[in-house]
Amino acid sequence: MPPTAFIVSDGTGITAETFAHSILSQFDLKFRLVRVPFVDSLDKAYATLNEVNHAAELSGSRPIVFTTLVNSESNEIVKRSNALVLDMFQTFIEPLEHELKVKSSHAMGRGHQAADTEAYKNRIEAINFSLTHDDGQSHLNLEDAEVILVGVSRSGKTPTTLYLAMQYGIKAANYPLIPEDFERGKLPTPLLPHKSKIFGLSIDSSRLAEIRNERRPGSKYASLENCRYEINEAQALMRRENIKWLSSTHKSIEEIAATILQEIRLDKPSY
Repeated sequence: MPPTAFIVSDGTGITAETFAHSILSQFDLKFRLVRVPFVDSLDKAYATLNEVNHAAELSGSRPIVFTTLVNSESNEIVKRSNALVLDMFQTFIEPLEHELKVKSSHAMGRGHQAADTEAYKNRIEAINFSLTHDDGQSHLNLEDAEVILVGVSRSGKTPTTLYLAMQYGIKAANYPLIPEDFERGKLPTPLLPHKSKIFGLSIDSSRLAEIRNERRPGSKYASLENCRYEINEAQALMRRENIKWLSSTHKSIEEIAATILQEIRLDKPSY
């Protein structure tokens, strides 16, 4: 059996899972992930303890437990398990309390209690904006966009705009570059007043052909020759228009978003 890693949280577990993924990806191993969210009572903590110990018995080796439990009693219960327990909150909160000379709230789910905050509402608005302005569907209110992604079809524009909206509350639109734009040698007319907000995505031609063939196999749209043509023309257009761009071929959505935030100089939300 592959090593088992438990993600234990009193909330959604997103923070713990992100941390666990970053750490475990450093090892050339496959892990069996077990997510245990909403451990917000002592009964659930005991149930988690039993689940971890059962996994240890079955595998014959100690599981790894990543935990963000705020409640100290629940935390101590889980720590009794036959596992390597990596407690993110104890590792970071106690030194911060000492340094800041301020006691933390120790409130469960504090990072996600945001349904009625301004930041949360802005995030919902940004998601709606990105959906409305996906793939050039709407030219309305482009002045409200904080960033506009351009690139050939299937280069990663849609997932990136949605990630920017969901993670950072950024109103991001995306617009495809098509053969008609290459023939004119200019950006689509609706984008011209917003050139300072534009960022480009490109992609390796063979990878693009592979992606497009999954959608429209055997078509001219998916042919390697056509993919090479579109990518070369799109990159030439972006160079002429002095638009910053990157290749999405070997980059994750998180890496692409971080680069855009840095290049466009968009402020991230404060805590």
